[in-house]
Amino acid sequence: MTEFLEKGAENNENTRYVKIERYHTEKTDNIANSVKNILTNLGEDTSRDGLIDTPMRVAKAIEYCTHGYEVDPVKILEGAIFKEDYSQMVLVKDIELYSLCEHHLLPFFGKAHVAYIPNGCITGLSKIARVVDAYSRRLQVQERLTMQIRDCIQNALHPLGVAVVIEASHLCMMMRGVQKQNSVTTTSAFTGIFHKNASTREEFLRLIGKISN
Repeated sequence: MTEFLEKGAENNENTRYVKIERYHTEKTDNIANSVKNILTNLGEDTSRDGLIDTPMRVAKAIEYCTHGYEVDPVKILEGAIFKEDYSQMVLVKDIELYSLCEHHLLPFFGKAHVAYIPNGCITGLSKIARVVDAYSRRLQVQERLTMQIRDCIQNALHPLGVAVVIEASHLCMMMRGVQKQNSVTTTSAFTGIFHKNASTREEFLRLIGKISN
């Protein structure tokens, strides 16, 4: 993880932000050594200026991009559940997400749209985005990511229904393989009333711009 801490008095001209990095030393060193071996096998000279620190930088980047393994998404929601007599749709759309495809370790990125219909309980809006982040910061496939977000919200809040749509671009398709730079993959998952009631599902799709009015 990386944190930024402000040091110094507010009006002190020497006030600056200092980068504080916290990583698992042994794990980071092991990953860095593996990256160094990869670079060597590619024919690179890991002792040259541009690559001397690259293995450690890559190791830290990979750890950061997969820090979702250290987070319990259910606890994120359970830490902010409030009783509320509200039974209309709650929608958080255009949630940015960044993940790594588990097949090629290349990024895929896009946005998630998440909605639920409360059944006596609601959660903080930011917690929905944190759940998306917790699952996306792991090695993933988009299909599983979509269902994990859906199931987490369903199991933690027990709402009348959950709807999740993810739209993402995959670098494994864009920069290798079929090389289709403009391709976008859309996945969806529904529970409860979103699954059973077509009009509720269509309202959700209209709100996220998937069905025109």
